[in-house]
Amino acid sequence: MLTPVLPEAHTNDAVLHDHAELDIGLRARQACISPKFLYDTLGSRLFEAICELPEYYPTRTEAGIFDSFGGEIARTVGPGSTLIDLGAGNCAKAASLFPLLQPAQYVPVDISAEFLQDAVARLRQRFHHIEMNAVGMDFSSAGWSLPDTVRAERRLFFYPGSSIGNFTPHEAREFLQRVHAQCGPDGGILIGIDLAKEAAVLDAAYDDALGVTGAFNLNILRHVNRLLGSDFDVCQWAHRGFYNEREGRVEMHLEAKRAQRVTWPGGERSFQAGEWIHTENSYKYRQSDAVGLLEQAGFAATRVWTDPRNWFAVIHARAMFH
Repeated sequence: MLTPVLPEAHTNDAVLHDHAELDIGLRARQACISPKFLYDTLGSRLFEAICELPEYYPTRTEAGIFDSFGGEIARTVGPGSTLIDLGAGNCAKAASLFPLLQPAQYVPVDISAEFLQDAVARLRQRFHHIEMNAVGMDFSSAGWSLPDTVRAERRLFFYPGSSIGNFTPHEAREFLQRVHAQCGPDGGILIGIDLAKEAAVLDAAYDDALGVTGAFNLNILRHVNRLLGSDFDVCQWAHRGFYNEREGRVEMHLEAKRAQRVTWPGGERSFQAGEWIHTENSYKYRQSDAVGLLEQAGFAATRVWTDPRNWFAVIHARAMFH
């Protein structure tokens, strides 16, 4: 079962917060929807499919780094950690490292609580000896904290897949500062960061030939309809994914195929044909900038591992306190 992060009485507060966030984003001059809303149960499964696509290099490139340097990473981290898996999804990445890292406690955290619950139930059947404490929550918000059931000793935050790229650099620093505050004096982070590369590779990775990424992006409208009570017609929108070289990020948008009016309780908006809703950014870093970002948040990078093409980096950093 999932460990409740907040008392049941606070559930309505979370719903109201989502409603307010969506309402503000859809009314903004440049309409936007937070990428966290991409990950309902169907969205999480579609992302699993994206990770299997030949165009989507981050997952297999990162996995290759762990395959090549797993022993070194394990020696650097040491056994017996409290492994806190941020954005755990199906938990597969962390589970593949259990034999190497040998955590004392595994704490997967994900906004898609139902999907996470199913994943952890399967995982417990394979790893009976590891204590597992699943947490369903939105860890992108400013006020998140871990429940008391999470061990305070040797906390290792695991943040793979370059999800840090979904934040602007300023937001990323603030997020990492919040992680740092919960590390404890013997804690740290093991993070995957996608590195800058040629635009053609990035464009293909976020707009694949089969259209799986498009389905993933469009599904956010179904999720918003359920959460907000809106009436988006998914068929009237198209996926757009591309690398914005000036900003150093991949962007995902949804483009209105025709003029239309979307309504929801307490609000509405008219979209012109060709108007966009911004759904995700994915910033790409130079290795030196990635290390600098961690240092600004209070970490000291101890080791950096990359693939032969320098497309991706896995970094272990210790939390420093003065």
